Amino acid sequence: MLRLYNTLSKKIEVFKPLNKKEVRMYNCGPTVYDYAHIGNLRSYVFVDLLKRYLRYSGYKVKHITNITDVDDKTIKGSRQSRQSLKEYTDFYLKEFIKDIKTLNVEFPEKMPRAAKHINEMTDLIKILLKKGYAYESDHSIYFKISKAKDYGKLAGVKKQDLNRAAKISVIEDEYKKENMSDFALWKGWKPEDGDVFWKTKIGKGRPGWHIECSAMSMKYLGKSFDIHLGGIDLIFPHHTNEIAQSESATNKKFVNYWLHNAHLLVNGEKMSKSLGNFYTLKDIAKKGYNPLLLRLILLKTHYRKTLDFSFENFEEAKSIAEKILNFLLSLDALKNKKENNFDAEQKISQSRIVFKKAMNDDLNASRAFSSIFEFIGEAHKKIGEMNAKQAKMAKDYIFEIDNVFGFIKPLYDAYKKRLSGALKNPKIKKLLEKRAKLRIERQYETADKIREKLLQEDIVVKDAANGGFSVALKIDRILQS
Repeated sequence: MLRLYNTLSKKIEVFKPLNKKEVRMYNCGPTVYDYAHIGNLRSYVFVDLLKRYLRYSGYKVKHITNITDVDDKTIKGSRQSRQSLKEYTDFYLKEFIKDIKTLNVEFPEKMPRAAKHINEMTDLIKILLKKGYAYESDHSIYFKISKAKDYGKLAGVKKQDLNRAAKISVIEDEYKKENMSDFALWKGWKPEDGDVFWKTKIGKGRPGWHIECSAMSMKYLGKSFDIHLGGIDLIFPHHTNEIAQSESATNKKFVNYWLHNAHLLVNGEKMSKSLGNFYTLKDIAKKGYNPLLLRLILLKTHYRKTLDFSFENFEEAKSIAEKILNFLLSLDALKNKKENNFDAEQKISQSRIVFKKAMNDDLNASRAFSSIFEFIGEAHKKIGEMNAKQAKMAKDYIFEIDNVFGFIKPLYDAYKKRLSGALKNPKIKKLLEKRAKLRIERQYETADKIREKLLQEDIVVKDAANGGFSVALKIDRILQS
């Protein structure tokens, strides 16, 4: 059974969804005021890994990711750029979508935008006002932390630390108010907000950050759902406040399992533009690396461990990708139809058991990778004994596992597409035909010169003992941007 570390209980628990056939999960999406850096992207790859594995395990998954397009940062950025809030946030949302597509992250069922869910937020705030969990002050509305049951249980914040915790909350949320112990649900309009406001039954203004996620997650997933995900920096105050306001409004447990991924450092330091170690996906491509290698790097380190990133990581990732692609291409080349003693079905079954055991252990992707390499290693020793049917079984198994990992088939497909395109290139076709003719005429020295020309075009030619030859593409070209 799948076991996951629950931040709420501070222990690994057997995963039991509310509905045996469907998992409902929510993760905090981007605040669209800047390009996503690779630390941000780690969170989305982690969410994608869990989602893919839940599906692999037989669950139907309903997945929601919100878009924060209304908050202090987006308003400030839009005013500085002299754009409307929508124009400003639309640009960064499109860039975010490009990034997750490039990383082969599957899209959620819905990506609700905060600006389009103001009614849901004000309805929730009205409930909190009516129940006495919220109050109005200077045209804004605040949540009473002191009244919330078990406030801080997710972050482990104790009652005696409440004032200090609330002070952190204020600083991190960029809220300015008199009562330090509470957080804003609704921010009354101020001149610095410009034309960003809504006229509602609770006043003229805009929502606080925390209420956005509660309103949108409950609209699409219900008052209680299975999994809420995000980076560890969101545990306090954001997720802590989500729980407080949601459970106060509904009198129901908000979320059963809270999962958080650890930070990504760069050479041991926190990523920062001032330090010059702030990298986006475009920066990875500019360095000459296929962005799918970043996905591999992010997957290999357990999600709860801090990932210390450096560009040296790409050399290991390239080696891993090359090994897998070479194995798949070796399987493609097998044409033998004779029966033999290699029991592909048994080897695949054994490998699948180890793979599932690793993934069921709190998504231990590193151990799961090892199980695949063990299978590839064993199969490669016997590759000369495999027939075409067994080769197809082995290839299908690798692609089955990649339904979870999400980087192997895109690289394989890119290889096949590029090779097919090269073979249709008139220049390449002419060189191959000329070389074949030269070999028939036993002009091997001249044929070898043409081989070198083909290599410059990233085409590798391998001659066979029967006089034929095979054509391949240099794999490292696929692993470059």
